[in-house]
Amino acid sequence: MKVTRKDIDALNAVVTVAIDQDDIAPKIETILLDYKKRANIPGFRKGHVPLGLIKKQYGMAVRVEETNKLLQESLTKFLNDENISILGNPLPKAKENINWEADTLNFDFELGLTPKFEVKLKGRKALTHYLVEADEKMINEQLKRMQSQYGSLKSAERVSPGIEITATFKNDEEAIDKKATFSFDDVKGRKNKSVFEKSSTGETITLKTKNLFSDDQKLVQALGIEQKKALGLDVEVSVTLEEFNERILADLDQELFDKIFGKDSVKTVTEFKAKLKEDAESQFVTQSEQKLLNDVTEYLIDETKFDLPSEFLKKWMQTAGENPVTKEEAAAEYEKSERGLRYQLIESKLIEKFEMQLKKEEIQDFAKDMIRKQMLQYGRADIEHKELEDIAQRILSNKDEVKRISDQLMSQKMINLFKNEANLKSKKVSYENFIKEAYNQ
Repeated sequence: MKVTRKDIDALNAVVTVAIDQDDIAPKIETILLDYKKRANIPGFRKGHVPLGLIKKQYGMAVRVEETNKLLQESLTKFLNDENISILGNPLPKAKENINWEADTLNFDFELGLTPKFEVKLKGRKALTHYLVEADEKMINEQLKRMQSQYGSLKSAERVSPGIEITATFKNDEEAIDKKATFSFDDVKGRKNKSVFEKSSTGETITLKTKNLFSDDQKLVQALGIEQKKALGLDVEVSVTLEEFNERILADLDQELFDKIFGKDSVKTVTEFKAKLKEDAESQFVTQSEQKLLNDVTEYLIDETKFDLPSEFLKKWMQTAGENPVTKEEAAAEYEKSERGLRYQLIESKLIEKFEMQLKKEEIQDFAKDMIRKQMLQYGRADIEHKELEDIAQRILSNKDEVKRISDQLMSQKMINLFKNEANLKSKKVSYENFIKEAYNQ
């Protein structure tokens, strides 16, 4: 048996596997002798079927199967021994009318080779790393929301700014029948507001859905409809007014502090606002880091130049999935996935260069840390070591969960790498300005 490689160019090669009959004959003979012992053919006692008959009946199928097994083993071993890095899988070149009994069988495989390139993290242009701060306006708004959430309701006779309205919306044609509570402040337009102000509980009023609320999401919640349906919906709804309530804000006292942050965690309004700021900014870190990861990823894809064996990959994609696809479909799929493939190669290069391969212990520790944080959200700060170990073991017994957690851990490693190695400029911004600058909203 002989395996040889011929390079077509820097990204494409052909590997030829030559299998002599002497390479497979002993294995075929052993299998057929075993068949002879076990064969149950009418007219012959078990174990006494002539070997010639066994060969005639099973010989070709065994020869083909064993040849293919040896072929795959030889190809895999050659790629590993020669340390050949490929994209996709080897593609066998089609052969017609194979003479399986020939002295030597030659099989050709096309390879798409991984390109050689270098990754430079420190580019000429500095990328922005946003440090999002919770400003006074945001803290005060959050403070008021919490006072409102933990406050009380007082019945009101009339609608006015700040009043909460509970009403049932109906429209038979659109199958709308939904009871909802909303703020009068969310009602849009002087005309609509005037209708509410002139009405009392128990009355039924008729309104147009178009421009009824300040945004479509409010309409979605009030009518219980899908977002896409809310866009441009212009029908009349009957609105039966059931309750008007004024929300009395909770006092900024120790009772409120304890309800939100635990007993005696904060004791003054100043400490309370500082804690709100700390919690808000810790949540902003995740968004800021995701933005950084996206920006550096796009930068690396654009700036790291290398060619891909595109024609090979398109051909491979035709048969790589569960169902074969056409040449045109494969080409379209390649266009959609090319940038993702480029980043996978870039990421692999960075993992190798900076020795960031994931270890089993790292994945376990990361999973446990995720569990601790989730438990804290439900007020469980006292989870015991054994319970934590049991939960982590149960989660990591699922392959899909292991991949999900591993991907999150690698993303975090990449973010830390970019913070240390990439050309970044830090910029402190409010959350409002972060959304405007980062997402053009």
